Amino acid sequence: MRQKKIEGKIKKDRKTKNLIKKLNPGDIALICHKNIDEVAAESLIKKKIKAVINTEPAITGEYPNKGPEKILKANIPVIDNVGEKIYRILKDGDKIKIINGQIFLKEKAIATGRVIDEIILNKILNETQKRMTALVDEFIENTITYAKKEKWIVTHDLKLPEIETKIKNKHVLIAVRGKDYLQDLKAIKSYIEEVRPVLIGVDGGGDALLESGFVPDILIGDMDSVSDKCLKNAKEIIVHAYQDGKAPGLNRISQLGLSAKLFPCLGTSEDVAMLLAYEKGAELIVAVGTHTNIIDFLEKGRKGMASTFLVRLKIGSKLVDAKGVNKLYKNKVSYKYLFAICLAALWPIIIVGLISPHFSYMLRLVRLKLKVMLGF
Repeated sequence: MRQKKIEGKIKKDRKTKNLIKKLNPGDIALICHKNIDEVAAESLIKKKIKAVINTEPAITGEYPNKGPEKILKANIPVIDNVGEKIYRILKDGDKIKIINGQIFLKEKAIATGRVIDEIILNKILNETQKRMTALVDEFIENTITYAKKEKWIVTHDLKLPEIETKIKNKHVLIAVRGKDYLQDLKAIKSYIEEVRPVLIGVDGGGDALLESGFVPDILIGDMDSVSDKCLKNAKEIIVHAYQDGKAPGLNRISQLGLSAKLFPCLGTSEDVAMLLAYEKGAELIVAVGTHTNIIDFLEKGRKGMASTFLVRLKIGSKLVDAKGVNKLYKNKVSYKYLFAICLAALWPIIIVGLISPHFSYMLRLVRLKLKVMLGF
């Protein structure tokens, strides 16, 4: 199938989550993202870009990642596997042209890639589905192996940071940058406004809270996907560190002239956020955007979910997972109800008008005017 010519300005970054901040509608995104995940795809779609060029394969068939499918459904072309060389050639703002997977800069062809279409996508996904049993088996084995090594998360007391935010006997909402996280936050906005839980943003989840009109009480993570604005607005910052105390994210905090506390712990930053809330005595923990299934973890580059399994085992009934809550109920106002409300509001005015001599006189004038105009 022949692809139409695409022209636009390039914006590039090796990390898709950083590139999102630079993109404008009509740009062409140049990424280095093997197996594009759903969250990255949704972020790219939201920016209303013209096309995606990927130096890596957008889908390899290692597992059924849904990102490319989402982008195609949004009518955004994907040209992948173009190679590393193009990243070194192109600069932000360069105007390029794409024709049938071939990329031109100043009328000179600089790279050629694979144009992802439904046929290619379905073929790869079908092949992947055949290997899912083996993939799941490997994932489970990996989870069990690491769960044995990390069981101290459940069995031992953790060395928690001293924090200023009061959590004991309160509700805590943890926002993570995961699938449909913004929609889920919107769906429970009334709960947040009424109950006023302690708000914990996990990296980019902090920006989601800001976007929804809330300021994070605590921002926790390795600080690689959160904006400077969120870091400056968060009331308290906790950097997730390795067990040996090393915390690469602390450099960024220092550069911004901010202060932070360290929490050395195994697992993902969302695991650490849940542990913090639980150990500090939260009455209830509500999670939005968390990663819970095999595809979620494979998209994050994790081949098991030992720490997440153990953390949820420890927290138990205190955890309410609000992932996907936006799909449970969508409040749509029926037109018949709107009509009934309007009629009910107008009815007293109509009654008063009919019994008013001035209104009756006006109606007679209108009737006479119509007769004259229509020639009766």
